[in-house]
Amino acid sequence: MAWRPPALAVAALAMAALAMAVLCAPAAAAPESPQGAQFFPHLVYRSGPYAPYGIPLADGVADYLTLVNRRDGGIGGVPIAWEECDTGYNTDRGVDCYERLKAKGPTGAAAVLPLSTGITYALIERGAADRIPVFSSGYGRADVSDGRVFPYAINAPASYWTGIDAAISHIATELGGTEPGGMGRLRGRKIAYVYHDSAFGKEPLPMLEALRGPLGFEMRSFPVAPPGLDQRAVWTQIARHYRPDYVILWGWGVQNSTALREAAAAGYPADRMIGVWWAGSELDVRPVGAAAVGYKAVAFHAAGSNLPVIRAIREQVHARGLGAGDPGQIGTVLYNRGVFNAAVLVEAIRTAQGKYGRRPLTGAQVAWGFDHLDVTAERLAALGLDGFMQPLRITCADHEGIAPLHVQRWDGERWQDVSGPIEPRRALIRKLVAESARRFAAERKIEPRACDEKP
Repeated sequence: MAWRPPALAVAALAMAALAMAVLCAPAAAAPESPQGAQFFPHLVYRSGPYAPYGIPLADGVADYLTLVNRRDGGIGGVPIAWEECDTGYNTDRGVDCYERLKAKGPTGAAAVLPLSTGITYALIERGAADRIPVFSSGYGRADVSDGRVFPYAINAPASYWTGIDAAISHIATELGGTEPGGMGRLRGRKIAYVYHDSAFGKEPLPMLEALRGPLGFEMRSFPVAPPGLDQRAVWTQIARHYRPDYVILWGWGVQNSTALREAAAAGYPADRMIGVWWAGSELDVRPVGAAAVGYKAVAFHAAGSNLPVIRAIREQVHARGLGAGDPGQIGTVLYNRGVFNAAVLVEAIRTAQGKYGRRPLTGAQVAWGFDHLDVTAERLAALGLDGFMQPLRITCADHEGIAPLHVQRWDGERWQDVSGPIEPRRALIRKLVAESARRFAAERKIEPRACDEKP
């Protein structure tokens, strides 16, 4: 059974970490990993300004791994062991956590989940040098989806470029175009892009520029300094001066609820706003009340508790006192995202076992598993993940998979799917990815590896 930190120990150590300003503190002191277990470090943020958002993410990962250990005896009979290290969403602390834990376990780290775009940027080259996969699911650099240049970085099932593409497609549909996806109605329309002024918020800008010309829409960007509590001037400018047809919200943490609140105060309607998946959780809308009804967000997995995998976690993990945290978080968007992260990692390891055997694997072997990951609809059903996520296929050249996305709408009580699958502009996305990755390879003097398939 995987070790999980006692709640009191987590809280005590988190407070101690803040008081002593340590750079890296695990959520609690972990026992030595069992020699027969597959180990990976789990970078979390149960403390710091984004803790309310990081806690359900971390709990979802831990609960799914506990489910796999209980239900299946681990991955192919190999138990999973992990250790949390609390980064506080701080990049320097994240790097220290990685360095301290990367060699732990019988074969070292199988992979690392950074759970931060800033930390992901800092670990991409370190992971490549150490031959440890850096799995940044739906965040980090978009161009790492070119597996030829980034063999140890994976951002499946969607990068920020794919996410912004889906947002634009849905906006076009809402504006009522006659062409497929409504693209004809974007010409001459105004879109405001309100973003977290960080690497996370700036990532979608190249894709927005690539779409703006061909689709003919006007765009204006509005950066918001983290944490995003002061936005009144931004929303006054948007609602009373720029007056866009739609707003894209690329926020994180308290920035999102503040944006919805200030938009309402300035008279801008929530039903003309769409967010990235990091701006589409219950924590973003519930504090705003009725003013958030109609707000939408792009998503790559389902929300809610009425899903086979979530019911299994309730019955086999939490009902037996093995849950990682507050059971009230089960089924929320961020908790389910943690489940998604853990599920993809487990299937990558399981895939690698097909080649290297049912034993603890190295990071390089797990990287092979990511290169050959093919989670079919049949496999999803067998795992209880049907209805939770789309089938996902990753290859040597494509570390994203570019799965169809969907849009969810907040009705005041829950998130509802209002779009069905949105097909990405794969050719354009892959072209931009290849160009960006090629520049990165030239700057770093990286020789891209050969892959059988075209990127």
